[in-house]
Amino acid sequence: MKIIINGQPLEVEAKRLDQAMTELGFAEQRVATALNGEFVPQRDWPKTALSAGDALEVLAPMQGG
Repeated sequence: MKIIINGQPLEVEAKRLDQAMTELGFAEQRVATALNGEFVPQRDWPKTALSAGDALEVLAPMQGG
């Protein structure tokens, strides 16, 4: 199915957010996710279903001062 990831349309096989994060290579990274503008904590990834056209934002933490 086609979803939008960080503003770019991509085709994924995943049906759930945890599967998509693995497929996209983010599963082992410490990242924050928002699906259609709503924050999704990592503990909820396995129960978060994806639908065609969903917009997923994957954000890495930043350090600074």
